[in-house]
Amino acid sequence: MENRKIYVSYGKNYSAMVTALMEKADIASRISQDAKVALKPNLVVSKSPESGATTHAEILEGVICYLQQHDIRNIKIIEGAWVGDSTVRGFAACGYDKIGEKYGVPLMDLKKDKTTDVNTPIGPIAICNTALETDYLINLPVLKGHCQTVMTCALKNCKGCLPDREKRRFHALGLMKPIAALASALKPALTIVDNICGDLNFEEGGTPVQSDRIMLGFDPVQIDAYGCSLMGLDTDEVPYIQLAEQFGAGSISIDPGDIIEINRPADSGNAEPHTSRLAKQLAGQVDQRSACSSCFANLIRALYRYSENTGKAYRKPVAIGQEFKDTPFNGIGIGRCCNGAAKQVQGCPPSADKILEILMNQ
Repeated sequence: MENRKIYVSYGKNYSAMVTALMEKADIASRISQDAKVALKPNLVVSKSPESGATTHAEILEGVICYLQQHDIRNIKIIEGAWVGDSTVRGFAACGYDKIGEKYGVPLMDLKKDKTTDVNTPIGPIAICNTALETDYLINLPVLKGHCQTVMTCALKNCKGCLPDREKRRFHALGLMKPIAALASALKPALTIVDNICGDLNFEEGGTPVQSDRIMLGFDPVQIDAYGCSLMGLDTDEVPYIQLAEQFGAGSISIDPGDIIEINRPADSGNAEPHTSRLAKQLAGQVDQRSACSSCFANLIRALYRYSENTGKAYRKPVAIGQEFKDTPFNGIGIGRCCNGAAKQVQGCPPSADKILEILMNQ
């Protein structure tokens, strides 16, 4: 089914990547020109996207340009920052105010919005009216780690459509069931994932890992399941994903034909990844020679999961990068380029869960 497809692009021109993904998925054919469209980024805290915490402004720009080129103009940017932070300050920190001014798109602080109680499998949840009344809600999450839920992406990003009192209640209820229940009541029509430099383990950023990848899909449950594989996680480790499936919000199943890459990492010019201090520590034993960001980022996430699972750093030889093509290497080679390694992890790029499986068995 078309709504089970996840489209993936790699590169550095993030706005153009978004436009290309939307063209490939023919999004304009799904939206009437008079529809009320809302863009919901991840603005959990007033930090720049380079921190690994928030959605890049270029992604919003790419979506707006695409929509306006197809004469879809009733567009808003909506968000409510986490409890204790200012949404307006966050809009400025991420550059959304400038994007809104440039393209004539208003910004809506959902902290000031009225709400409606919506019935869910765990009882009523108060949801902001602007989100509920939108004809076509576009979710723009960041794929990143989270200290309480392990990872956060499409499903949890919808929590920004709640008033602060409801956000507090979600935490009191343990987050997992409320996030899944919200997914059954508020279903974005489209999700475009910022997987450019999501943080390795914290929602508020600080340890970003450069991936230079953007994904587009329609089922947030499927997207979160795919995000788990990219981070070296099993969906069992993120309970709200399977709960959301049980509540009818989507399906975790991913068939081989569901992932459509519209370009390849090696074709996108995203070599020589920038890494945080933690990433450099994790990659202490890695021989990196012209590695693409997406491949290197998946390795970093696998190394991080390895250290969490074993309590120690991985110390055996690992090779990654385009310069290893057809070159013998006595150790693990990551990706298609390392075809001369004693043990090769297949893929371009291989997911973090595949890399982790090899690391754990060596």
